Amino acid sequence: MDAYDKGSGARQGQAGPDGEADPADTGGSAGATDSAERPAAEGTAGAARATGAAAASGAAGRSEGAVVTAREEAASEEAAAEEAAAAPAAQDPGQPPAPRTGVAALSPRYQVGAVVALAVVAVAVCAHLGLVFLHVAPSNTLTKQHGSAVDEWVFPEFEQNWKLFAPNPLQQNVSVQVRAEVSTAGGEIRTTRWYDLSAEDGRAIDGNLLPSHTQQNELRRAWDFFVASHDSEDRPVGLRGTLAETYLRRIALLRLDRDGAVGSGGVVERVQYRSRTTNVEPPPWSGEKVSGRPTVRELPWWSVAAENRGAKAGRAAREGGAA
Repeated sequence: MDAYDKGSGARQGQAGPDGEADPADTGGSAGATDSAERPAAEGTAGAARATGAAAASGAAGRSEGAVVTAREEAASEEAAAEEAAAAPAAQDPGQPPAPRTGVAALSPRYQVGAVVALAVVAVAVCAHLGLVFLHVAPSNTLTKQHGSAVDEWVFPEFEQNWKLFAPNPLQQNVSVQVRAEVSTAGGEIRTTRWYDLSAEDGRAIDGNLLPSHTQQNELRRAWDFFVASHDSEDRPVGLRGTLAETYLRRIALLRLDRDGAVGSGGVVERVQYRSRTTNVEPPPWSGEKVSGRPTVRELPWWSVAAENRGAKAGRAAREGGAA
């Protein structure tokens, strides 16, 4: 064998008697080498895995710590922003003060005027509510002593009517009509036809989603006021009766002028009212029997000279203002 083979054989194992290496010795040496290297490799791999796990655990811990820190910082910033929003803004000495609005923007003199005006309005509203309350309240010491003052304030504009809630509500249809004696421009006196004022109000209300208070209640309440303040012979009872007559005369003049009953150049000298009352037919199940014949009440003629003078003065004032 050459030197290479000898060296090789020397490296592989002990040579046998015939000069060849013993296979058993070679296998045992290789097995010993493998068994010796395997625990070392396994130990190295285990150490590497432990090191990697520790590194991963440390990285995860650092990541969680970073997330917690970021959340805490965000919460701190949010709390600081809320405190800054809740706290009043500091006024910069270099900037002008914020402008005042409302009553605070007025000068002290006008502020006093505004307070006085509000106080007057509040007192007037309280006084009105108090008088209306006394009007509808049962008889008491105040109404016995100051009943006339209460009536003068309430009638006729603020009269309260509770007949809707009465045990026996109204069961009649009342039609109020008016006619007039008119002096024409030629000096003649003519009598107009009867104008059914209730029917005019009914036509104005029918189909109207927002009828006015005047169309619904002016004529009806004026007539109720007249009937309640006059006796069976149409004579006024006290000052309320006279006031009711004046009120009806003014309504007649306004309605006749609106209907064109006077004509060009004509003047109303007298007016006359009449009412036509008809019972409402009861339902069939009630068994009640009422008369279907209408009842007519005709009032005497009323002179309207004073009302005409007031109307002329008002017309002249309007024309002078327009000029």
